[in-house]
Amino acid sequence: MNKQQEETPPNMDVSAIFKQYQPQLKGFIAKRVSAREDREDILQDVFYQLLKTDPVATPIQQISAWLYTVARHIIIDRKRKHKEEEMPLAPAEEGQTLLLKEVSEYLFDSDTSPEKEYMRALVWEELDKALSELPEEQRVVFELNELQDFSFKEISESTGIPVNTLISRKRYAVLYLREKLCDIYEELLG
Repeated sequence: MNKQQEETPPNMDVSAIFKQYQPQLKGFIAKRVSAREDREDILQDVFYQLLKTDPVATPIQQISAWLYTVARHIIIDRKRKHKEEEMPLAPAEEGQTLLLKEVSEYLFDSDTSPEKEYMRALVWEELDKALSELPEEQRVVFELNELQDFSFKEISESTGIPVNTLISRKRYAVLYLREKLCDIYEELLG
């Protein structure tokens, strides 16, 4: 490709650029990202970034170099986020390590003694209160995944939201709920 074809005109034809570079970019991304859904998301993100650029304010001199650089940055950012998500979600404070797991086991325990039923009702009340304080997108993901037992993949397929976004939203919900339910956890299970 010669230099003249490589330069981007002020009025970019994004569809032509997409048709020309999509197969090569797809291969470039596939060598670095194993999950098909992630590869597709990254490719879409690259062309979305292209759409957002103002060719007059920030002209792109070499479109292929720009596309590959953007793809590389998105891949690196996703890998960083993925590493952060893989880290244990347990808070640093002693006694909170298994908070949500133990609270959920308590909620779904088969013991039907009057004391357990009363305490279970209190826990549900506190959980409902804490869930209502969450941003809707975090609350919905948490409820679907934890309370209705939908997988992230199932939620993603029905909503169109990428799995990594759903995981991130649930993570924020879990951190908030841990903080809000810590007192009741200590009181019940202490």
